[in-house]
Amino acid sequence: MSSLRVALALGSGGARGYAHIGAVEEIRARGHEIVAVAGSSMGALVGGLMCAGHLDEYTQWARSLSQRDVIRLLDPKWSAPGAIGAGRIFDEVERLVGGLQIEDLPVAFTAVATDLHARREVWFQRGPLTSALRASIAIPGVITPVVMNGRLLADGGLMNPVPIEPTAASAADLTVAISLQGARTAREPATPAREPAPSTWREELVERVRRTVGRPAEPDSEPTLLDQLRISDVVGMSMDAMQGLITRYRMAGLPPDVLVTVPVGAARSLDFHRAAEMIELGRTLTAAALDAAGR
Repeated sequence: MSSLRVALALGSGGARGYAHIGAVEEIRARGHEIVAVAGSSMGALVGGLMCAGHLDEYTQWARSLSQRDVIRLLDPKWSAPGAIGAGRIFDEVERLVGGLQIEDLPVAFTAVATDLHARREVWFQRGPLTSALRASIAIPGVITPVVMNGRLLADGGLMNPVPIEPTAASAADLTVAISLQGARTAREPATPAREPAPSTWREELVERVRRTVGRPAEPDSEPTLLDQLRISDVVGMSMDAMQGLITRYRMAGLPPDVLVTVPVGAARSLDFHRAAEMIELGRTLTAAALDAAGR
């Protein structure tokens, strides 16, 4: 099989975006060269790290996260326009790629965000990489949006869940799109979402809520942070429904050569402790799609 120059369009979908890592691994394992990447939300995060040459380090860190680690990384901001701040989650990204400019990356990269006031998508192809990634991952109602140059920026998936268009001008032989909005499977994921069983874990969450809102947690309000996570699930499902429809319409006008679809039921938006499972799923699905296309 000859080596191909590949353009990647990496879609939005929260923690399911770890599947993009597996897709990248499979494409490279086949000897293909990735020459351009465009991504929305988690797709932008994975794509930006890959283009900067730091995806392996990030992957090692992501694989090490337990459910408790993820809870500790969440930065609740009840009074902010998003329930969760991205600061703690973004510390590792800042450590890896802080100071890098998009135009200096060895692989062409576009991060897609949404200008909420102008109601249009924004393509970041120049400027600080971390600023572009922060804007692209700001899931409405979940992660606090970013104000940049007078614009209120949020998740790129609102307007373009799988951004193929930014890669159209690349000198690629093959365009591969990875959508995280595939139909739900008839069975549950291989590893179902874990229940918050240990009482010490619950107590830790309650204490975090108490410190955030500045008052003691009453017995009846004990599940506050857990309830917030359930709200994020509802937001995630609503986003999935909307983005699935947008993706179908946009791909009808500009279809990729190869489409990989990850089922929406594979993981919830904030299941960031399931990196290993999602990476393996992404690799398996990408291998099947490339095999079917003879690539």
